[in-house]
Amino acid sequence: MNTAYISVGSNIGDSLQQCKSAVSWLNGKDGVRVAAHSRYFNTEPVGYRNQPWFVNAVFAVETTLAPFALLETLQLAQRVHGREKSRVRFGPRTLDLDILFYNDMIIDDPKLVIPHPRLIERRFVLEPLCDIAPELVHPGLGITALGLLQGLPPGGPGCIPVDIGQ
Repeated sequence: MNTAYISVGSNIGDSLQQCKSAVSWLNGKDGVRVAAHSRYFNTEPVGYRNQPWFVNAVFAVETTLAPFALLETLQLAQRVHGREKSRVRFGPRTLDLDILFYNDMIIDDPKLVIPHPRLIERRFVLEPLCDIAPELVHPGLGITALGLLQGLPPGGPGCIPVDIGQ
């Protein structure tokens, strides 16, 4: 059995419900079981700022799927939940699912990079990750999730999580 940490986010439509629906959908797939789930957070957009705030969370799955098969399953979940190709990088989306970690693997492939390359600078990922796995060690850096979160500048650039409940 493998453990993967996945971020979920949405800022189009009922974002909280989109995220909850995606987690539930994934939990029902063969070879995927949700093992832990953070609180949901309302977060300011990063990058492209002219868009609604996001709802974000992180969840852990136990999976028999290999990393690329898990990626395909996440991409299918995004399509099922109405995600279309955006012309705006970091723009609005009905659903965004990213593999943050997969066991302690390091993968650098044009289709998949694990650990997620931008997680170390994103409070909206690290805050919920610390809800469920503060002692998780980044395999490339040797720093815990909590250490990464504490190393961010205070407040973070345009990313101030606000707990919005389960």
